[in-house]
Amino acid sequence: MKKFAFLKRTAAVMLAASLFFVSCGGGSKFKAGTYTGEGTGMGGALTVQVKLSGSKIESVTVTKHNETPGISDPAIEKIPAQIVAAQKTNLDVIGGCSITSRAIIQATDAALKSAGVDIEKLNAATDSSAETKAADVEKTADVIVVGAGGAGMAAGVQANQDGATVIIIEKTARVGGDTIMAGGALNAVDDGSETAKANKDSVALHYKQTYEGGDKQGDPALIHVLTDNAWKGVEWLKSMGMEFKPGTFTVTGGLWPRAHKPVDPVGTGFFKTYNRYIDSHEGIEVMLNTKGESFIVENGKVVGVNAIGETGNKVTLRANKGVVLATGGFARNVEMREKYNKQWPTLGANIPSTNPPSSTGDAFAMLEPLHAQLVQMENIQLLPLGDPETGSLSGNIEMDVERRIFVNKNGDRFVDEGARRDVMTMALFHQPDNYMWIVLDSHCYPTGDEKNNFNESANELVAAGRAVKANSVEELAKAINVPADHLKAALDDFNKHVADKSKDAFGRTLYSTPIDKPPFYAAPRVPTVHHTMGGVKIDTGCHVYNTDGKIIPGLYAAGEVTGGIHGANRLGGNALTDTVVFGRIAGTNAAAAK
Repeated sequence: MKKFAFLKRTAAVMLAASLFFVSCGGGSKFKAGTYTGEGTGMGGALTVQVKLSGSKIESVTVTKHNETPGISDPAIEKIPAQIVAAQKTNLDVIGGCSITSRAIIQATDAALKSAGVDIEKLNAATDSSAETKAADVEKTADVIVVGAGGAGMAAGVQANQDGATVIIIEKTARVGGDTIMAGGALNAVDDGSETAKANKDSVALHYKQTYEGGDKQGDPALIHVLTDNAWKGVEWLKSMGMEFKPGTFTVTGGLWPRAHKPVDPVGTGFFKTYNRYIDSHEGIEVMLNTKGESFIVENGKVVGVNAIGETGNKVTLRANKGVVLATGGFARNVEMREKYNKQWPTLGANIPSTNPPSSTGDAFAMLEPLHAQLVQMENIQLLPLGDPETGSLSGNIEMDVERRIFVNKNGDRFVDEGARRDVMTMALFHQPDNYMWIVLDSHCYPTGDEKNNFNESANELVAAGRAVKANSVEELAKAINVPADHLKAALDDFNKHVADKSKDAFGRTLYSTPIDKPPFYAAPRVPTVHHTMGGVKIDTGCHVYNTDGKIIPGLYAAGEVTGGIHGANRLGGNALTDTVVFGRIAGTNAAAAK
């Protein structure tokens, strides 16, 4: 992305490399040749090829991987180059793609070991010189956006479309935030369309389910803005070239088939669209590795942001018109989770999160001096769909709600799999080891090569050991270590209700096809923190309020950093709608501010 301001650090690491070779006394240090190593990434096996001369690591190349494009790109681009520059592998991972970073390092270590390299000795060399610090930066634009996730990018693009110059800052090495790691489902109703009629759906029903699904805690005015403007958001994305698959589906916890699925995997389609706009228009810039630290306030008005660059240099950004805060939630901040938790048995460090490591709630410290009003911070959403190792949603084998069931370690169903997310997750907390299996069949994967919402096929997940495949129910039961008679009874009962479309003992009413077509598949899942619904108080114009109930001049907010929209429970598919709808409003109003 040609306009992105990457702050490069090469001099220090090159000096470290030269010091290392000098300290080793010259001579042949490696057995020259090309070596291959393997690591485990988000998508399973990742392979690198390492070329060694007698004196140095000449190159590191990722030759095979199944990582998600857009999410893994910074790691695949930068980590190999950093290894070559530093001549060592004990490097910091790249925020937002830490699993891929570690996989590349793991694979490189494996390749080096196969060449007889002592990894511990290689990494023992230290750089005694101070890191070269970049020059301080001062810039001005009409609108400054803090955070380059879904809401921040939508705000920046919309503000630029409205005629404003824009600078978007992002503390990590890539755009995307939590949105790029989401399943991509976006709820929106094209009122009166054939699709809406076929689904017996409407904007009014979307509003009703959002309001009631959040236990009526959401602000009705904000919910109306969300549901009334959702389809306009889809049309806006399409106008910039984003593509969606035909029809709609029911995402987990979405309650109704109104979710639109992008053609590109996970949330990457949103950022391909935003980046394409940024690259082709003047007056809008993204600064990566730039962390907002505090607001610049003059005469009671927010007029800019003080930030820190990658090397610790000061970055001062002035806003002629307004500042948009879009830094996401605090799902990765265990201290904040435990402080505000009032609902869940525990939200300690043992409970993983779907969010990237950057979701640490930094903005709340920035907001304190402004006495910003926080609302519903105790409303923290969990999903029952976390990877047992990472908490990620990747590896979630399901295609849609209608064609799968959940069973516990006894092979028994325990909840309506089409229920609210909090209902399903609380039920999972009461199962042995908080552990379940998603079970489905070849109605979802006719060949096994079809891709789920995370760009993974069943065959790939099975090969990576993240899912199980079997040719019969009995074989599947043995593979996942549950009683075969229990699993068969669960499937028989489910299939009976599929046939007669009746409500089952758990209250389930969402069905499509039976689970009766081999081969069968199963994948394990655990509770994981997914979304923090509480945050700073805003109105329908995205103005931020202080504890006195007054608007903080110059400051707007959108996305997961805000509170009061989703109430006690967010419907699946509403988060991405939130980023688009309120991101656009924040961008428009910031651009129009005086």
